Amino acid sequence: MTLNCNGKILDLKDPKVMGILNLTPDSFYDGGKFQSAKLAVKRCAEMLSQGADIIDVGAVSSRPGSIEISEKEEFNRLIPILKILVKEFNSTIFSIDTFRSQIAKASIDEGASIINDITAGEFDSKMLPIVGKYNTVYIAMHMQGSPHNMKENSNCEDITSELLSFFLDKINTCHLNKINNVIIDPGFGFGKEIHQNFEILKNLEIFQELNVPILVGLSRKSMIYKSLKIKSIDALNGTSVLNTVALLKKANILRVHDVKEAKESIELCKKLV
Repeated sequence: MTLNCNGKILDLKDPKVMGILNLTPDSFYDGGKFQSAKLAVKRCAEMLSQGADIIDVGAVSSRPGSIEISEKEEFNRLIPILKILVKEFNSTIFSIDTFRSQIAKASIDEGASIINDITAGEFDSKMLPIVGKYNTVYIAMHMQGSPHNMKENSNCEDITSELLSFFLDKINTCHLNKINNVIIDPGFGFGKEIHQNFEILKNLEIFQELNVPILVGLSRKSMIYKSLKIKSIDALNGTSVLNTVALLKKANILRVHDVKEAKESIELCKKLV
């Protein structure tokens, strides 16, 4: 699979790494570390030097129980720093983690190539038309409920079948909105019980039937640290293990906090082909 990211070509013949750059004060793992432009540029440079193929920039925390901020605050956190990042790293593919159409539009105008929407267009009815208008790559993620209540929305008898049905419908809706480049994200941890997360991972190959790239975001998630009875800061080894499982089950993109280790997982898995 090959994606045209606003003129930058992303060849998914080999799996790619998306490095996470949180501009938030309250993300579950690295909140508050990269809120200034100087720190964001330094972190971006570090991830690119380690081999990141995409930098995913977000200004709103989506951790369970997080408080939704205003669109104005999201804009003020994101756009000034994005302008600097795009200028500093002009050949880089930047993804923007947002569920608001006007933030998406402003980000695309500044040079972002991908919109990463945890609500898959459910929060803002203008999101899909805007992404389609600009012919931007779109990541549609599955989430049960919303960040502030998703812990209450984890009941599902067959999570794999639910996700297949959801993505079939969502991909069709994206195509109707002239979005030609769709990536799906099962949404590990978003309104799902730990056993459901592992069921999705176990069955990840099934989503190849949808004939679109698969992104997985397992990095330091609670399914790892709660299962191992550790803290997220100690969950790097567990993340590498589950990323490796995802690669063996045909994941195309790994969204991670730790780029070097994800690249190593990819390189070792390639030896098995």
